[in-house]
Amino acid sequence: MSTDLMPNRYTPGEADVPAREAELIARRDNVLGASYRLQYRRPVHFVRAEGMWLYDPDGQAYLDFYNNVPSLGHCHPEVNAAMAAQAGRISANTRYLEPRLVDYAERLAATFPHELNRVVFTCTGSESNDLALRIARLASGNEGVIVSSYAYHGTSAAAASVSPNLGDAVKLSPFVRMVDLHGPAEIPEAQAADFFEAQVRAAIVDLNRRGIGVAAILFDSIFSSDGVWVDPCGFIAGGVAAVQEAGGLVIADEVQPGFGRTGAHMWGFERHGIVPDLVTLGKPMGNGFPIGAVVGRKSPMDRFGATARYSNTFAGNTVGIATADAVLTILQRDQIPQNALAMSERLRVGLEKLAMQPCGIRGVRNAGLFFGIDLGHEGATTASRRIMALNVVNAMRDDGVLVSTTGANEDTLKVRPPLVCQAEHIDRFLTAIDRALFKVESQPHTN
Repeated sequence: MSTDLMPNRYTPGEADVPAREAELIARRDNVLGASYRLQYRRPVHFVRAEGMWLYDPDGQAYLDFYNNVPSLGHCHPEVNAAMAAQAGRISANTRYLEPRLVDYAERLAATFPHELNRVVFTCTGSESNDLALRIARLASGNEGVIVSSYAYHGTSAAAASVSPNLGDAVKLSPFVRMVDLHGPAEIPEAQAADFFEAQVRAAIVDLNRRGIGVAAILFDSIFSSDGVWVDPCGFIAGGVAAVQEAGGLVIADEVQPGFGRTGAHMWGFERHGIVPDLVTLGKPMGNGFPIGAVVGRKSPMDRFGATARYSNTFAGNTVGIATADAVLTILQRDQIPQNALAMSERLRVGLEKLAMQPCGIRGVRNAGLFFGIDLGHEGATTASRRIMALNVVNAMRDDGVLVSTTGANEDTLKVRPPLVCQAEHIDRFLTAIDRALFKVESQPHTN
């Protein structure tokens, strides 16, 4: 497992940086907290963006195949117009009557299974997961939380305490139990469901024996931080049922797989044939505007609302609602999930064709436009696989295409472009990864 908190990052002295950027880096270091990191060995400097593209001060364009936050593309004019128009009228909170808040909540709830019919707004995915954990613990009367072994669920104290991905310095709650996924454990897909369920049941037994009990299982249904383990569909269902049988709630973290990214479904959990108790949203909901939500069943929401106070002034503000409403309108009107599915098929075919060559692609996994591409030759060490992946990422950055890495060893490329990408963008990406693989193979010892 990688011990670097952000392996794909800038390290002073590792690469030549132009004077303009070097001066800006020095100013950053002189005023910003040490927890900040710059991505890529040679940091990127952007001044504007449009659609699939980011532009540096010299006008060079970079194709964004990594940023899922602007799900409809950077600076979408219709979304921006809705945001600006509302900001020019009023920005108010949820304590005042506002019809658009109710209109949007009704529209959003209508995209979920009918059992999930209550909405509470937040500002971020971290806040959404924090709130969902509070609801689950109050509704269940228990404290224990089950997560995957390299999960990431946010930056608040509560969310970080259930996020193994954040590193050893961020202590997990003693009430957390981790379960492995079949892929990293090298378990065949045919045994994935039994493997997952057995671990969940063992975690429940341990939590109960220690008098903690299980409050929730919390998962990102695409398991992005674990390395994008999306198949087989339904492999988590047995574990989910076990938690519900034990009195715990099921929380689906849809910050990354939600809003049509998987193509065939609006929400990632639908691929697994389950209906969670709570669903957490963030990032793509406002195409970059800070808005999130918890969508859930009436019973736990009512119980929480009757006994606990949740006051979040900015959450559900009228500007955020107007922005999110525009995003949902465009998503449905322009059939964005269908486009994501079509483009994902084109990308997968291209990657599988590339993988037939001895280029170092070990595996390709995806659900819609969220791909995990394993790198490293057969028999390669974990360290060399990781180096190869980071070299490919940075070679692609130098070629004007942005991706990053994921997984415990960071040897899997994480590819998640905005959902509006078209055939020419797919082809540009395939050309760039082909060139990067060839370059890295020609210089196998580059660090």
